[in-house]
Amino acid sequence: MEQVKYLITLLLILLLVTGCTKEENPVVDPPPHAARSFYMGFTTFPYDISSEAVDYVYNKLATDADLISHHFDDGIPWPEALSGADFHVNIMNDWQYRLSRTPASHKILLSVTPIKFLRNGLAPYKAETGEMPLPAPWDTISFNHPDVKQAYLNYCTRIMNYFNPDFFVIGIEVNLLMIQAPSLWNEYLELHQYVYQQLKTLDPQFPIFVSFTGMDLVEGYTNANHSDQMQVLNDIMAYTDYCGVSLYPYLTGFLCDTIPSDMFDKIFTYLPKPKAICETGYAADSITVYGGTIILNGSPVKQNQYITLMLNKAEEYDLKFVVNFVLRDYDALWQAIGSPDDLYKVWKDTGLYDEDGNTRIAFQNWYFWLNKTYTSL
Repeated sequence: MEQVKYLITLLLILLLVTGCTKEENPVVDPPPHAARSFYMGFTTFPYDISSEAVDYVYNKLATDADLISHHFDDGIPWPEALSGADFHVNIMNDWQYRLSRTPASHKILLSVTPIKFLRNGLAPYKAETGEMPLPAPWDTISFNHPDVKQAYLNYCTRIMNYFNPDFFVIGIEVNLLMIQAPSLWNEYLELHQYVYQQLKTLDPQFPIFVSFTGMDLVEGYTNANHSDQMQVLNDIMAYTDYCGVSLYPYLTGFLCDTIPSDMFDKIFTYLPKPKAICETGYAADSITVYGGTIILNGSPVKQNQYITLMLNKAEEYDLKFVVNFVLRDYDALWQAIGSPDDLYKVWKDTGLYDEDGNTRIAFQNWYFWLNKTYTSL
């Protein structure tokens, strides 16, 4: 819990010092043509702690998407991956359930990462649960340690063979490591290069890539050092087939006051390879955090403006896919875990369904695009 609070602090305080210029939100309409060139999906993130909530999300994924995002960001079974031992039964039960509920017609985005959730060190241990403390000697070794490199390669190979994905992310929001722990960047880069090169020998045509926090790439959008961010892109571009992007523009100095109409153009300028939005979202309700010192004035209209602009740009830039991380608002989940101050709060109202299961305005435009015929370019 403290880790998540710290991350939100970084997002909503450190990034707010940028003083972004305000402008009117864009009013955009979808283009008239009948085809689209990108897949559309959600993660399996549930809106409550119940089997009914899990079942609901999978059922909606079957009808409201043609891509499913299996997103793993809570640790790696490091010693088992290194030795080749069986993973904990809870891990395998989760994998089996996910795969059994994945629609046969859907594309699969599989995302894993060796970087911890705060993007400031090696990912924690995962066994009966995620986010477990690293056992010795994993708690003292670096990203580029031979055992880490071999274990992560083994893990990526095992989970890739299990899910047989269409798209495989092996590093989530990697440029945040340069912000959170820049001294670790070169060590991580060595790990990534090794795993990428080894996986490419298995199937040179299979897309393996990383994701970046898109807002940090544009100078002045956040407090990220622009030169450092450009170094990340320069270092890693030869070792990623696509450029995945994570986008939550309201968690910057723009808050929910502005959606820059040229935001996607500026971000995509830095990404020379095929692009995809691995996760995104926009607040559809007003959110107050830090005792009222920060107010995110989200609304269904603003969310729709963002989703509309995103989908239009996805077609314009020939994106591979887009993923709205949350399908349905998770107010019930937030309450079930005790409604802790600001914990998960800033993302809980980003669903295309509200907390009662009613569709938001943005869903209509989402479904409009989904009903277009997918055409591969």
